[in-house]
Formats: sequence, structure tokens, C-alpha cells
Amino acid sequence: MVRTTQLLHPPRDPAPLRHAATVLLLRDSSDPARPGIEVLMTRRSTSASFAPGAYVFPGGGIDAADALAHAQSTRRATQSGLHLTQAIAAIRESFEELGVLLARRADGTHANTDDIAALDRHAPFAAQCATRGLTLDGAEVFVLAHWITDRDLPRRFDVPFLVARMPADQEPVADEAEQFEPVWVRPADALARHAAGDFFIIFPTIRTLERLQAYATVQAVLEACAVNDEPLFTSCPRAGLLNGAESRHMEHEAPFGELALVCPDGRIVHALDWQHEQAVALLKNLQRLTAPNPGFMTGPGTNSYIVGDPATGHIVVDPGPDEPGHIERLWRAAGGDIRAIVCTHSHPDHSPGAPRLQAMCAPSGRTVPPILGLPSATTSRENSRFTPERALVDGERLELRGTGPDGDVTHTLEVLHTPGHAANHLCLVLVEDGLLISGDHILNGSTTVIDPPDGNMAAYLESLDKLAASCDEHGIDFILPAHGYVLGDLRQTPDNLSAPAEGGAKAAILQLKAHRLKREAKIAQAMQKQPDGSADDWVRLAYDDVPERLWPVAKRSLLAHVERIQSLGGFNL
Repeated sequence: MVRTTQLLHPPRDPAPLRHAATVLLLRDSSDPARPGIEVLMTRRSTSASFAPGAYVFPGGGIDAADALAHAQSTRRATQSGLHLTQAIAAIRESFEELGVLLARRADGTHANTDDIAALDRHAPFAAQCATRGLTLDGAEVFVLAHWITDRDLPRRFDVPFLVARMPADQEPVADEAEQFEPVWVRPADALARHAAGDFFIIFPTIRTLERLQAYATVQAVLEACAVNDEPLFTSCPRAGLLNGAESRHMEHEAPFGELALVCPDGRIVHALDWQHEQAVALLKNLQRLTAPNPGFMTGPGTNSYIVGDPATGHIVVDPGPDEPGHIERLWRAAGGDIRAIVCTHSHPDHSPGAPRLQAMCAPSGRTVPPILGLPSATTSRENSRFTPERALVDGERLELRGTGPDGDVTHTLEVLHTPGHAANHLCLVLVEDGLLISGDHILNGSTTVIDPPDGNMAAYLESLDKLAASCDEHGIDFILPAHGYVLGDLRQTPDNLSAPAEGGAKAAILQLKAHRLKREAKIAQAMQKQPDGSADDWVRLAYDDVPERLWPVAKRSLLAHVERIQSLGGFNL
């Protein structure tokens, strides 16, 4: 776990969570020309304390009485007590806000307009239903999603987004106090109107509507939710700045891990724009400078990392291409005090800048930093040859020590030999802070190309296992890739929003390995289906979910998988 002394911003406690429930009332479109799902939405008061003027789904806070009304509701065998309480709260709120009543009469039929007219929206709900002989229809309310309000907001809620089918013969009537203008809308239309600026919806609503578009019918939604009777997804988003404006992101989206590292308490101060002119501070002892070599294979560019501080000096990891402006900016970001230059591997976007950076340090009067790494193997391509001044040993530690304003400080990088992408590839663990500098072994936004003969899929997978074990040993929560934002699989629970979920970065590594093995299984199937086929034939079958323009690159990794399949006694050419 990152030392609090290295955080850029002193952590602060987020606002407390309030428990609430909201429900998406759904119906199938009656327009044969536009089939699909419609969802009931309503506009909040412009004076509301939360999301004023936004179009939302009906809902509100969970009352103590909701948990006491279980006996008055139907219940699925797999429905937990918590989910039943949430369903009852949503049923109550739907009635109070929109006059929609999810309840059944003694004969099993849905409550009708007479039942609704007999109930007072402002009186105790469950007691009125009991008096009229109505049973709440909790068994027909399912959990679609679980949202936890972003940490930066002053009013925060822990709220399930539930789904239920709208009763056939009921019409919504807004209370004209909290909710106004109920409207049936297709998810795609709501999103389009929001984009056009005439239908304001907030981030969780947007993301939920996006997910809802995948379902053709109400029944399909309900069946998907009933499979495990748990939310299909859970999220507590984070926000940064993009082009100067707030940009919110869910856990599976690329910037989330970086925002969790830099601003664990959720404050919105970190810029997510990719630029090459100045180093980006991630921690007090960690900067990233992205080289000006964006492209198809490099994404926004190669990330050079600067570990250390003015008291300890610095180690530069992956100086990148020999681009004079980038190398000078690296030198300046380190204040000219560079104690070592480490190359994770010999590829031309990682190591060529090392000699120029070393030469810039020579006139400073300090000891010239050594260029460290592993020598390229004989299998490397001509443009990927690299010979360090000293070869690093697996498990070796590089230490920076000094005395700063808060006393003695140490930053330790542990070397891990991780062949696979390249025979001489290595990763580094910043031990005190539980950070993995992954080079090209793990990327954010794409999978690593394994290009034989220097690339080897069997070695790559074994190295993933080694990194997963290192996560356990060092408590690694974040991965710093050579391309893309910081990675962190940090799915917090409502009662522990400031801490990474169990597994941390290890979960991302295991997911990556599972993805590779799944792809390998598709390749094996393609080989069996077309035993006389070429690599191009197999790519077409095994990478049918990948754009065709990427197949030439995918073919290189396919050949690495073929080698591994054959080494395991699989299909022989």
C-alpha cells in the first residue's frame, strides 16, 4: 500500500453514505416500428438538494419501516433480506412519487386504479396496503446495479438500481413536489437527448441506460438479473480533469486506477490529458514523463518513470527513444540528480535514450549514473539490441536513501526478470509503496504483443504468475505500465471506500492471464477446424472479435500461442 507520506494530497474523509433505493420501471415498446425497452423517467425539482433538474428514476431513502414490512411482501427464494428491504423501499417510493403501485390483490391480480385512489401518498405506506389487503410485489423487483456516489460529492448515497415491469393498467402521476413530468423514453433516445443538451441526466443514469441498451425486451432484463440475484455491476466512480472539465470514470475504464492512486479520497485535481512537455506527478516520489512517440503500437507514447525525490536522488526507468527534447525534460524533472538509468527491455521505444541521458548527467559533478538492465538475447531483432553497463540480477534491489524534512527516507526497486514480451524483459517493484513498474509486460488499453522468436508465450504466462506472486508478497495495488494510465483493479465496498479490494493489482494480472488462455483456446479450435490452414486463416477465426486492421499484429501473438500449444503436445503442423 502506498505510504501516506508520499501522497500528493493529504487524505480527507468523504461525506457519509445514506442508504437509498431507486427503481427502473420498464415496459416493452408498443410501436412495431421501434421495438425495444422503454423506461419511466421523471424530472427532479430544480430546488432539489441532489441533482436538481435532472431526469431520474423514481426512488429515495430507505426507511426503518421498509425492513419491517417483509411479511407483507412476496419474496423469491434467492432474494436476500437486504434486497427485499430495498425492493420494498423502491415500491413505496414509486407510489409516493409517481402513484405507481407494485402490489397484488388477494386474488393475485395487480393493484388497480381504485386501490391507488384509496391510498394516501403521505400516510404510512405498508400499513395502508395491509388494511386494504394488498401484498407488496417484492418478488418481482430485481437488482440491476449497485451505485455508490462519487467520493468528491457533498451528498452521497449507497443505492441499488432496481428493475421491475410496469403494471399494465397504471399511469404515472407525479407528486409535483419532488418529481415532475414523468416520461417514457427509450434508453438510446434519452442518451441522444442528453447529448443534445435538452434532457439532463447524471453519470450513474447515463451508464445504466448504456447498459440497458443491450436488452431487447423487459423479460430479457429481468432474466439476466435473476441469474445470480446480485447486481450485474457495482461502481463508485472517480473523476479527474480532461481539457479542464470534470471527467468521471467507472472501475473498468482506463483512468480509474490512476485516479485511485493519485487522489484516493476522490478529490478532482488530477489532469488526465496526455502531453509530452512536462512530467506528471503521481506521488511525491514518482513522476511520469510520456515520450512524444504516440502511435498504433505505443498509444499516447512511451512512459518514462522517475522514482525518488530531491533528498534521495532519482532512478529513471525506461528513458525511451533517443529524442533530445524528451531526454532533456527527463533530466530536468529529476533536477539533474539521477543515480541510475534502468531499461525494462531493449525495444527501440524504451532503451535508446539511455546514453544521451547519461551524458547529460556527466557535467553535473555527481557520479555518472550507470545504465542497467539485461542484455538482449541473440533472438532479438537488429533494432532491439541493447547491452547495459551492468546486468541486473533477478531479485536484486536498487536503493535510494536520503534525509528529508520528515527524516530518513528510502525508495527501493526490486528487479523481477519477466521474459515473454522480450527475452531480456524485466519489471520493477517499488517495494515501500506496493507499485509494479511493468514495462511492456502489462499495458493499459491493449494486450502485449508476443512476437517470436524473442517473444515467447510460455515464458510470458509464467512471468504473469511470477508477478501475481509478487503482488501477494509486496501488497501491490497498482501497476505502472509503459503505455497508458496507471492500472488498478480497485472495486471498493461501501464500508471501505478508501482501501483497495482484496487482490488489488493481482486481480488485473489474473484477468489478463485468463484472457490470454481464452484466446489460446480459440486458436486451438481454429487449428482443429482448419488443420491445413495458414496463420492468416487461423487469425480470421480466432480473432473474429478484433477489427480486421489489427489482424497483422494479432498474427504475431497467434504464432506465439501456436508454439506453446505445440510444446504442450497439442496440434502439430
